[in-house]
Parts: sequence; structure tokens; C-alpha cells
Amino acid sequence: MPPPIFLDTQIERGTQILKQGGLVAFPTDTVYGLGADAFNTEAVERIYRVKGRSPTQPFPLLVADISQVDMVAATWTSLSSALARRFWPGALTLLLPAASNLPPILTSGSGTVGVRLPRHPVPTALARGVGNPIVGTSANLTGRASLLTAGEVRAQLGDRVDLVIDGGRRPGGVESTVVDATGTTARIVRAGAISKKALEAFLGQSVSLDIR
Repeated sequence: MPPPIFLDTQIERGTQILKQGGLVAFPTDTVYGLGADAFNTEAVERIYRVKGRSPTQPFPLLVADISQVDMVAATWTSLSSALARRFWPGALTLLLPAASNLPPILTSGSGTVGVRLPRHPVPTALARGVGNPIVGTSANLTGRASLLTAGEVRAQLGDRVDLVIDGGRRPGGVESTVVDATGTTARIVRAGAISKKALEAFLGQSVSLDIR
């Protein structure tokens, strides 16, 4: 689904800001997110400072389409390919083996990278416009509740971000399920919108819980 016409100008401006190393807040499927070009290390470091988040907690990345995954992941497993075909776009973040050229700040030494193809058209349009995956973290200070409106983002983050794209009030809801798909069996490392039962029903095998 293409973004509404009234968002076009904001998306165009947001794309240019991201290309220049800036930070942009945007609506997502559930809450407001905060993004940067994943390959701009200084911009990613700035998001850590803005949120007050420890750099030992890597950010997930949002992609415009499945082809962008190859920019950040070293390989697809048969498991990850199957999960992406079934649950993308949607509330599933896949942990994949990180590509060798990925900035270390995006992996925190884990050797893996979290990737998601969202359903909302704004973050996918931004990633497409930038030509790279973008960081996709929640647009709030670490430890605070997620934010549902552009006004709430402006009130909390102020001029620490370069643009807030106003996509109206977001519905809130459960965050994405994070699944380690680096091997032959799936492991849930963060429970979320897609249940263990749904994953097992699709895969036809047991899915382990390894909540971090």
C-alpha cells in the first residue's frame, strides 16, 4: 500500500535528512520509531545518545524489501527464508548472521543482526529512498513508555531529532517477536505479536524459548 499523499512531502524530506546523516522519527505499525541510515556509524551512535541506550544493545534494522536483507546479512538459511516468506511484512524480527561489512555498532560483537520488513508504508519508503536499511528503534527515551503521536515525540525528544514525520496517532500494541533463525531450528529470543504456537504451526516443529 503506498503512503497517503499528505505524507509524500514529509517522506521526501525525511529521506534527504537520513542520507545526510540525520535522525528521523516516523510512524510504524504500532508506535513511533526513530531511524538513521544503518551504514552511517555517526548517525547510529547519535541515536544511542539521544535515547540514552547502552551500545551493548544493538538496534533492529528495517528494510524496504527482502532484497535489502542481503546488504546486512551474510546468508539466508532455509529456516529464515521460510519465516520471511510467511510472516513478512509483519511483526517478526529475524536474527541473521551479520554481513562482514556491517558496522560493528550494529551487532555489538554478537555476529548477528536483527532485521524486519514492516507493514507500515512510511519506514519502507524511507529505507527505499535512502537505498539502505534503516535503524528501527522506538522513538522514546530508554526506560520510558513508547510514544503514539508525533506531538509526544516532539515533547520528549525535542530538537534532538531532525524531523518527526506525522502519521497520526498509532494504535500501540505488542512489539515484534524476535526469532534467532541462524540455525536449523527457531529460537524465540523476545516474545511478541507472533506467538510460539503460530510459529510451531507453520514450521511443523518445536520452537524453543530463549528470552534474553
